Amino acid sequence: PELTWIGKDKVINHHIDVPFKILEKKYISPSLPLPTGERMESGNKIIHGDNLIALKSLLPEYENQIKCIYIDPPYNTGNENWVYNDNVNSPELQAWLGKTVGKEAEDLSRHDKWLCMMYPRLTLLRKLLKNDGVIFISIDDNEQANLKLLCDEIFGKNGYRGMITRKQSSGAKNDTGNDRIVNITDYILVYAKKDFTFNSIKTNNSKAYNYTDVEGNFSIRALEMQGGDDTLPLRSKMGYSVYFNKQTNDIKILFDYKLNNQPVYDEPNTELLNNGYKCYRPRKRGENLGIWRWGADTFQEKITQNMVYFDDSRVYMKERETSFKELYPTSLSDEFLNTLGTNELKAIFSEKIFDFPKPSQLISYLLQISTKNNDIILDSFAGSGTTAHAVLNLNKADGGERKFILIECQDYAETITAERIRRVLGSEKSTEKATIDFAKTENIGFSFYKLGEPLLIDEQLNNACELEDIRKYIWYTESPPSEMSHHPEGGVFDVLIPPSGVRGQYFLGSFNETDIYFYYEKDKATYLDYDFLATITQKAEHYLIYADVCYLSKEFLEANHIRFKKIPRDITRI
Repeated sequence: PELTWIGKDKVINHHIDVPFKILEKKYISPSLPLPTGERMESGNKIIHGDNLIALKSLLPEYENQIKCIYIDPPYNTGNENWVYNDNVNSPELQAWLGKTVGKEAEDLSRHDKWLCMMYPRLTLLRKLLKNDGVIFISIDDNEQANLKLLCDEIFGKNGYRGMITRKQSSGAKNDTGNDRIVNITDYILVYAKKDFTFNSIKTNNSKAYNYTDVEGNFSIRALEMQGGDDTLPLRSKMGYSVYFNKQTNDIKILFDYKLNNQPVYDEPNTELLNNGYKCYRPRKRGENLGIWRWGADTFQEKITQNMVYFDDSRVYMKERETSFKELYPTSLSDEFLNTLGTNELKAIFSEKIFDFPKPSQLISYLLQISTKNNDIILDSFAGSGTTAHAVLNLNKADGGERKFILIECQDYAETITAERIRRVLGSEKSTEKATIDFAKTENIGFSFYKLGEPLLIDEQLNNACELEDIRKYIWYTESPPSEMSHHPEGGVFDVLIPPSGVRGQYFLGSFNETDIYFYYEKDKATYLDYDFLATITQKAEHYLIYADVCYLSKEFLEANHIRFKKIPRDITRI
């Protein structure tokens, strides 16, 4: 069976027509200063702009380089009141559909529109994936069936690795009437590009998830409250608040329980909160205060044994690897409810930011089963930045150096997405306390980008683009992305260092025994003639030379193994 819809024929190759724009770096934050006073590049990126164009702009550096992609696209519920607009009738999408699909766009259903929006984005995401890479896509019943067929077409049916059904809430109102099943789940579709295999997770508890630090592997699970309110007077040592300072790792225990036969907790200690501490209390369903699973003495003992783990919303107990089983991911998840994500964001921003946010623990789990320490992770529907938060937490836990790339088109890319990461890392721009002491950690932070100038305007090179950006693009179109960071003679395009040496300023690099030259000047025409050839003093098997005009005969070019490409006519469009 083949999935078809109105407008499909207009979007199936639309990624080719998407304009290539330069990524314009706005700032680096927080990262560490170099001795020169400049900021150290971390390799992490946050990009503000249309994710379709941004994905195209990533190709020169990242095609076939991304190990793991996680996206949480709009579920197409039709809800217009959500801060993350989940409606395919938004003015931006309507304008894009009108331009891309034409008059047929007027006849599209909301499912047609959603499929038109997703197809070229998924196509570009596949190009960015490594051959052993994987993509995780969160979705619900509105588009799950359509998305499955869409991904079968783009990634191939053999790329399907399964679907995780995730319990997202412990209960739900039945606001659809009594003729529908109350839905408390959504799904994560999993597709591989080619050779992907899952990592195993060591655990001795089906509800626990893996945690690794310098001491080894642990299973961790939430230190939930135990017993009802009526048991608290009999277990006074289990009614206490825990205050944790993530910058100093200091932990303080304050007893709140008062002997009035009721479980009463004092207001959080203002002095501790003002000094960088966060208050953790045991809760049970309904947000009523309960009691800890451990008594205070046991809790203190576990602290000294480094068996307590804090994240932004919960306290976990760590169980050492003893009788751990090596498990692979299953099709059902009931551990990562959205309430975790809600509490996480409240802890960072002190207010509700999004409805139904995914918890960073969910993304950390997906990264654990799919990545290694040095992999690159991409999220092109970044939202509040949960994926980056998960990457940083996982790196902190296991000493990894994973890098993240986030793309967010909404205006809150700076005020929420980037600000969340600043608050997680700590920086001069944030008024919040840091959850990671970045002064003790190398190569963390991010560079913030916006979409800049298009490379081509009316089929002509855009002189507003930096020359080195143009050279990077040409080099990319003539060599694999893996060559980007291995330029000969010390030139590294990734950091915009122009090549130097005996081959001269117009030399781009060598590939497949071919020396590549880009003979271009912004303010004058260039000519491939005998005078230019005289400047090439390094012999090669073959030559590829870009210039505005060629004055050499076809016979001469063939005899000397020279291939000419005319600027801009012969510049490859990616």
